[in-house]
Amino acid sequence: MKFKLLIVALFWFNQNFSQTISVEYIKKHISVLSNDSLQGRGTGTIGEAKAANYISQEFKKIGLKPVGGNNSYLKSFQYKQSSNPHGASDKDTAVKILNSKNIIGFLDNNSPNTLIIGAHYDHLGFGDDQNSLEANPKGKIHNGADDNASGVAGVIELARYFSNSKSKSNYLFLCFSGEELGLIGSKKFVDNSDFEPAKINAMINMDMIGRLNDSTKKLMVYGVGTSPSFVNNVENANTYFKLVLDSSGVGPSDHTSFYLKNIPVLHFFTGQHPDYHKPSDDLEKINFVGEQKVLEYIIDIVKKIDTEPKLEFKKTRDSNNDNAPKFKVTLGIMPDYSFEGKGVKVDGVSDNKPAFNAGVKKGDIIIKLGNLEVTDMRSYMQGLADSKKGDTKELVVKRNGKDELLKVTF
Repeated sequence: MKFKLLIVALFWFNQNFSQTISVEYIKKHISVLSNDSLQGRGTGTIGEAKAANYISQEFKKIGLKPVGGNNSYLKSFQYKQSSNPHGASDKDTAVKILNSKNIIGFLDNNSPNTLIIGAHYDHLGFGDDQNSLEANPKGKIHNGADDNASGVAGVIELARYFSNSKSKSNYLFLCFSGEELGLIGSKKFVDNSDFEPAKINAMINMDMIGRLNDSTKKLMVYGVGTSPSFVNNVENANTYFKLVLDSSGVGPSDHTSFYLKNIPVLHFFTGQHPDYHKPSDDLEKINFVGEQKVLEYIIDIVKKIDTEPKLEFKKTRDSNNDNAPKFKVTLGIMPDYSFEGKGVKVDGVSDNKPAFNAGVKKGDIIIKLGNLEVTDMRSYMQGLADSKKGDTKELVVKRNGKDELLKVTF
């Protein structure tokens, strides 16, 4: 009798544990993916291939169906990359072919609707693609523990959770390559002839969810305007975070590729930090318990979505990209996208760029560029669109509560 009770207890423990988000597993996944041995997971590199192999092994352990092709989780694609992304003449610009892979696992619950849960697994390698914000990146591994090993760990953990829970939806778990080069992997995925947008209920994207601030508990959720029920679902599921909501389906991560195919999207992000796109984005900076709470919150949102009919898609204010400001110059700052005040708050300044040379500092709030009042990111982008290389303009920043007038030359 005691033996039977022990078996029942062990069965209950295993079932219960399988349906919880594990801090230990989160740490394990990020530790592997952000290890120096993967050399920053640059697109098309051996290190990225090692990451793809690890993710595939985890999908197999969970029991996801491989749908990449040839009974594999991997879906290969090619991408032509210019060796001079900042615009040499055509005759001076070499083109190389990158070969990389998306990773795709399917959980079939015999539903007409499928929910996509995704993240990108590539990063900057040694910072050779001019995306690094390190002053001298040459030879330095950019491990990307938060960006975006944290998101990939989230995909794996949510796959493990939903594979052991009853759901009315099918799930497609995706890890994209080439995000850092311009959402390449997700674009390749949605443009594939096998992809059927009509069968997709929504896409949930996780990009940089590993640095939750325990003091502010601030969590950014983008795309809440892409379906009428999203705001209520996101707010009603929340019992812990201070939410910063943005309606737009367009942003600098892979959910944009799905939004442009008329699919509702939600994008989760714990915020910018000084280690963004630098070699210092390492494992010891991750808030593992914070990520656990983010994933538990996403589960609650998914459960609410699961009780509803197929979601209605809604275009948001940024759906017409032709109306977005286009610019050919940059200040060389990293904006704080979680800032809720008037203006654009500077979260980082790249060395030897116009902002650096003008004396802009981390923590400054840009409130005027030339004759244009800067009230938000869109007006800031318009200020850049109105500028050209060689222009010198007045730049007004708020620093320690006081206005500072600077001169910036593009």
